[in-house]
Amino acid sequence: MFQSKVVNPIIRGFNPDPNILKVGEHYYVIVSSFEWLPGIRVYESTDLINWEHKTDILTDQVSLKGNPINGSIWAPQISYSDGRFYLVYTDVKSVARPFKDAHNYMMSATNIEGPWENPIYLNSSGFDPSLFHDPRTGKKWLLNERWDFRLATPNKSAGIIIQEYDPKQKQMIGPVHMIFPGTELAKTEAPHLYYINDYYYLLTAEGGTGGGHAVTVCRSRDLLGPYEVDPQNPMLTASGYPTSTLQCAGHASLVQTEFSSWYMVHLCTRPIEGSAILGRETAIQEVYWTEDGWLRIKEGGNQPKEIVVIPTKEKVIQKIIPRFFDDFKGAMNKRWNARRCMPDRTWCDLTSRDGYLRMIAGESPQSTFDQHLLAIRQTAFSFVAQTQLEYQPSHFNQMAGLLLFLNEENYYYCCVTWDEEVGKCLRVLSAVEGHVTISADTYPLTEKETILKVVVEGTSGQFYVKGSQSWEKVGARIDVQTLSGGFTGNFVGIGVHDLALKGGSYADFSYFDYQENEIKER
Repeated sequence: MFQSKVVNPIIRGFNPDPNILKVGEHYYVIVSSFEWLPGIRVYESTDLINWEHKTDILTDQVSLKGNPINGSIWAPQISYSDGRFYLVYTDVKSVARPFKDAHNYMMSATNIEGPWENPIYLNSSGFDPSLFHDPRTGKKWLLNERWDFRLATPNKSAGIIIQEYDPKQKQMIGPVHMIFPGTELAKTEAPHLYYINDYYYLLTAEGGTGGGHAVTVCRSRDLLGPYEVDPQNPMLTASGYPTSTLQCAGHASLVQTEFSSWYMVHLCTRPIEGSAILGRETAIQEVYWTEDGWLRIKEGGNQPKEIVVIPTKEKVIQKIIPRFFDDFKGAMNKRWNARRCMPDRTWCDLTSRDGYLRMIAGESPQSTFDQHLLAIRQTAFSFVAQTQLEYQPSHFNQMAGLLLFLNEENYYYCCVTWDEEVGKCLRVLSAVEGHVTISADTYPLTEKETILKVVVEGTSGQFYVKGSQSWEKVGARIDVQTLSGGFTGNFVGIGVHDLALKGGSYADFSYFDYQENEIKER
């Protein structure tokens, strides 16, 4: 047995609310996807150190069009029982207070890569569902946070409820039980239940998803409680540790390895100048059970550790893949995501022109219905992204190009468009908290194809266009800090938008190249 080092986070960029599962020799982590499709990304590992993007579960089984910013697919949980994978997740349709329209669903499959059965509707009483297969009785129970709109507090999470699920009837049955009202940390959510050493252990996230985020552990001899809270609660938090590299630690789940050791994955952020531009990422901690039956971080204390040692069969080196390159030959690269719609042939086609991706224009960059944008996660603080496109606009309402995109209210768009006086040109659109400004300067384009790039260094960025002799700056410096906040992280991508005629134009992209400029020693 070897001791191999891993540096957190183990899955970088926007990968929040991790839930871990071991089946055979394989570990799986699934994460929330919010408005991005395909949804519920699955990562696979055999050593807990190096994680591969295995598949995405949600494709055409859901309709996210019109869903709000920071809504859609929340906190999925995956389990395995009787030779089947079970997935539960929330689809949030409205986040307008005091209510929250959050619908919980279940899917199952015999293989992690599917095919998955169509979603079964469960309830709408709260988000963060979790399915527990009770080894004592063989029954299946659904837990979720309960949302009580009557509460005066902004966050109206009112504790954890549980109800039996009947797999034969494929529906909830029996009474709903409140098993844990939460602690003084409040905002109780993300329940995960385990049966270990004759105790039912309930892990929850508390304190909100910001700086007060924490992991609370409680236990009971009886499934329905009462549950006793860890006397040293919270078990994990970055609150009170302002110099910690990992912040906002919480939303955890557990796994036991073949070496009988225990590990916990949890979300975290790595703020730069106070802004979590990369969003919420996935980290791992080694934990152990004390003699009196409580969960503790191996190195002591409750602060998340940046470096963790993991036993492995052979020496393992943590690998980082710093580049994403797509020349659009063959099938669509599975790392691409789109907003609320699947990247299918109806609008992104690899066959119309050999060696090119043809993207048909959708609605505006602020549309929550048919926006045509393909993007990948920003995974490092500094990077260069470049693309080449052919686009022939004939109206100022037509645009295509390169984007930095947090959500419909916060983005930067360097686009090929049209101006009545200049003709075909480049402009930069900047959206900050829903307020859009358009660069006063226009950059005339005379070539058939346009090569664009964006260089991001920490909290600052700059768009460029390839001129006849060298790269030329386009627009002013970008404040990348505006691309942080909410529940997601920044994406980098390409898009085509036509406000004059839906589907009225298209752009052909010959490649997309994303290269990190900073690689930590692993």
